[in-house]
Amino acid sequence: MEATTVHSDSRPTIMVTNDDGIDAPGLRSLVRVLVSTQLYNVQVCAPDSEKSAVSQSITWRHPVSVKRVAIEGTTSYAVSAFMLLQELRQIVLLWEYPKLSFLQFLTCVYSGTVAGAREAFFNGIPSISLSYEWVGGRSNIEDYTLAAQACLPIISAMLADVKAQNFPRNCFLNIDFPTDIANHRGYKLTKQGRCIYTMGWRRVTSDSQGGKMLSTMTMDPTSSMECKMSEESSSSELFTRQVISAPIDNEDTDYKYLLEGYITVTPLAALSRAETDCENFLEAWLPGVVARPSPSAL
Repeated sequence: MEATTVHSDSRPTIMVTNDDGIDAPGLRSLVRVLVSTQLYNVQVCAPDSEKSAVSQSITWRHPVSVKRVAIEGTTSYAVSAFMLLQELRQIVLLWEYPKLSFLQFLTCVYSGTVAGAREAFFNGIPSISLSYEWVGGRSNIEDYTLAAQACLPIISAMLADVKAQNFPRNCFLNIDFPTDIANHRGYKLTKQGRCIYTMGWRRVTSDSQGGKMLSTMTMDPTSSMECKMSEESSSSELFTRQVISAPIDNEDTDYKYLLEGYITVTPLAALSRAETDCENFLEAWLPGVVARPSPSAL
């Protein structure tokens, strides 16, 4: 089905950000899918480099650079820091205030992506954070596109209900996509699970190769990041971080159902689970989402 062209002035604005950087394949896949529907005014503002696990850190003592980036069908900027929504409004003044703040790619406290959605929530903007469960050797780059396409029904339904003033404003959504996204088992409303992260350290030398930290707070052993020594640290020992996670509750949680192959939809509020009325609304709302006509994506 060919997407219907809507005049840009009447289209809802979706601002896409992340913590992996503006060149991250997940962000680019999501943007391509959103632009291909021709239903949204898509804007992008993301870090110019990896900023995973920074949560809601604030750039305070250093100036921030903003650079225009060419991403087809969007207005896009790369920034030198992970910036909060309020800071973005002050710096990129030509942007209109977004009607839906939509975040790309699990840890709800440390994740920069969830923090972006949370900051939108603090400012009264409906928001979604998205994470794809990448597993080395099993995932491939096309899975990002499949995940982006799988969330289009939720975007469409959420925008419709926000416009009708039916969608609850005291929560935002965190959506996780399973590794085998092509064969997912459907959408599941879940509760936020809890994990304990054990931070360890491994001694390395100046020419050692370490893993790259992903936005899901896991280590990617297939990538490498050179440990560089400054003149000041030439006589010091170097250590790289190692992260081990373990769930501490397994019943009816997002993590449990994600491992079972479901797309998990979890309402959140600030640093805790959403209030009961949000959960009640979404329990009745989510089953009808997939039954609605979905916007086309090329």
